[in-house]
Amino acid sequence: MTRNLKITARKADRQNCRVFGSVKYLNSEIDARILNLSVTGAALETKTPLHAASGSKVRIEAENLGLLEGIIRWKHNGRVGIQFDVNSNARAQVSSYFRFFHKEIRPVLAVRQLRAATSGDRPSPLAPSTLKS
Repeated sequence: MTRNLKITARKADRQNCRVFGSVKYLNSEIDARILNLSVTGAALETKTPLHAASGSKVRIEAENLGLLEGIIRWKHNGRVGIQFDVNSNARAQVSSYFRFFHKEIRPVLAVRQLRAATSGDRPSPLAPSTLKS
């Protein structure tokens, strides 16, 4: 990151994603979801609080990404910003993820309430009147 007039800017653009994995810090392991990702870092949402200070080294393990090592840059309301180690092969792993596994994710604007459907509300999806030949 570069500092220009006390404003922090990212070195690389991040893309939204939904990758599930875990964050390892010392002897603890916490389930997390990677919200956005770039070759230099990621933002994660943790299920439980991560008891680590900014500057702490952590490991992120996800099925499609493998093992990534980095440093905590910020923490706020259950979200964590990680900057990947320059010496690791994070750049190759993230590039590989975007090449082979990434799917475009639309942002979720609102959570819809699911209502219990009764038999009189909607016809069955397999009803003969709805099938087209």
